[in-house]
Amino acid sequence: MIGIIGGTFDPIHFGHLRPALEISEQLGLEEVRFIPSATPPHRWKPEATGQQRLNMVKLAIKGSEKFVLDDREYQRKGASYTVDTLHSIRKEVGANKPLCMILGMDAFAYFTQWHEWQKILTLCHIVISSRPNYDDSKVETWMKDRVVDDSSLLSKTPAGKLYFSKVIQLDISATFIREQIKAGSSPRYLTPADVVEYMQNNSLYQ
Repeated sequence: MIGIIGGTFDPIHFGHLRPALEISEQLGLEEVRFIPSATPPHRWKPEATGQQRLNMVKLAIKGSEKFVLDDREYQRKGASYTVDTLHSIRKEVGANKPLCMILGMDAFAYFTQWHEWQKILTLCHIVISSRPNYDDSKVETWMKDRVVDDSSLLSKTPAGKLYFSKVIQLDISATFIREQIKAGSSPRYLTPADVVEYMQNNSLYQ
């Protein structure tokens, strides 16, 4: 199975990296692709440039055997819709390879507002990183037939399932890191040291 995690990564931080690692280990993923969004359709314009955000992701995942930088959204024009990205990946890996898109609880709460969200479910599974005490029995009606408790079921079909993965949740956000830097505080220990150094060398978020 291949994991997919997207976002603006403005900047990437341990709140992205730690859940991705835990989910990779829990599900036995062969790789996790980090896909920075080139032109986020539903969010503000990132403060760092596209190339800077790509560089920060590359630095953050350096040395990880399973974490891979995927820059495909920078290779196409227009808004970076997830459904288009998944179609592109499907053309590469084939129709039968299980794909697992990793989302945090905050992002998943707005999933049904995403562009062509129903089609997304035909292209991948969704793995939601949830807190250890989260009660995944309280799900919306549209989810009930899709939620699985056994993660091994994800490998038996290419797409369409929802799995709530209990992981350590770090209360870190890119917004908080940017605010810390603007206030003159150090972002060290919120994101990898190489990313901190890159932000400092490029005067990012100041």
